[in-house]
Amino acid sequence: MNQINQKLSCRWGYMAVGVVAMLFAGVLYAWSILKSPLSAEFGWGTSELALNFTLAMTFFCIGGLLGARLSGRAGHRGALITAGVLSAAGFLLTAALKHASVVVLYLTYGVLAGLGIGIAYNVVIATVSAWFPDKKGLCSGCLMMGFGASALVLGNMADAMFKSMLGWRVTYIVLGVAIFIVLVLAGFLLKKPGEDVVLPQPKASKTTNAEVFERKDYTSIEMLLRPSFWMAFLCISFLAAVGSSVISFAKDLALSVNAPEALAVSLVGVLSVCNGFGRILMGAVFDGIGRRNTMLCANILTILAAGVTLFAVWVNSLWLCIVGLCLTGMSYGACPTITAAFTSSFFGMKHFSDNMALMTFTVMVGSLIATASNRVLEVTGGYIATFFMLLMLTFVALMLNLFIRKP
Repeated sequence: MNQINQKLSCRWGYMAVGVVAMLFAGVLYAWSILKSPLSAEFGWGTSELALNFTLAMTFFCIGGLLGARLSGRAGHRGALITAGVLSAAGFLLTAALKHASVVVLYLTYGVLAGLGIGIAYNVVIATVSAWFPDKKGLCSGCLMMGFGASALVLGNMADAMFKSMLGWRVTYIVLGVAIFIVLVLAGFLLKKPGEDVVLPQPKASKTTNAEVFERKDYTSIEMLLRPSFWMAFLCISFLAAVGSSVISFAKDLALSVNAPEALAVSLVGVLSVCNGFGRILMGAVFDGIGRRNTMLCANILTILAAGVTLFAVWVNSLWLCIVGLCLTGMSYGACPTITAAFTSSFFGMKHFSDNMALMTFTVMVGSLIATASNRVLEVTGGYIATFFMLLMLTFVALMLNLFIRKP
């Protein structure tokens, strides 16, 4: 019995390892800081660099699919070592760029780093979450806070190194090597619970807001044939587009309303921390008011985020911009929560892993819209048209949200 209790107590250690691993993997979200020296060195425009972020998020999604398959065949250790190699290769090859086309950046950072971090993201969450069937919300929230805090911690560190004697190339090398070491160590330190470990089980939910319809386990093909899937997919994609767009130019947005350079860098991290907080908050809200009301709350939060930020750039207010960034981070963090809630409640748990992987591609669609947002920014020379477009998308999402019905 004592051995079982000791093994059970170890799960908090695995949680800590997982948070550190996610902290280093989350550097992908610090792109608005990491892109600055590349723009100055190579003269690449806003839309070209935004497309790199879109590709990184696309291959992040693909990496999530590969991570599940790779973990099943090579174990979580082999998967995390692979993730470390790919991520490090992406950063090291980016550091070696000289007189290169932007297409090479797309291959190094967008494809390799995005793929590696996507694999790590999936494997770390799956491995650590297996220890917390009774605290799924707390577990995922802590891991996501680590992922989100990366832009604040590593983003600020990278910005300071850019301005030091080290320069951007050495900074990229340091980040690549650090990510490799952390992910490989996590591969060796993390374990999945054995069959002899009896884990606490979740208490039955007593929510009175559950939707009433016949429950069924849908395969991925069956899910794709349901109108409710496509309405939810587009709805969440449009909501995620607001966060994806702002993440890609958060630093420049803050600078546009006269934020000091140091504050602009810190706000990128604040945005990511609010992203993690939004995931915890929406998980708690879901437990209290159900799937439908939670999705509506997330939608309204995103409308507020886009509206406040639009008004901030309209009147050139730094304080309103800070509020808008915080709301944007929380609304973006809500998207994974409502994605999981919708997929499990509408299409069952039997095929949840595969169905959830397909639903996660909302991140890719949101990133594609973010590329379009940056193109609008480049053409118009200001943020007003960009945020007006994003605000309109949130209202389209609301219309879709209201018409989602049982599968």
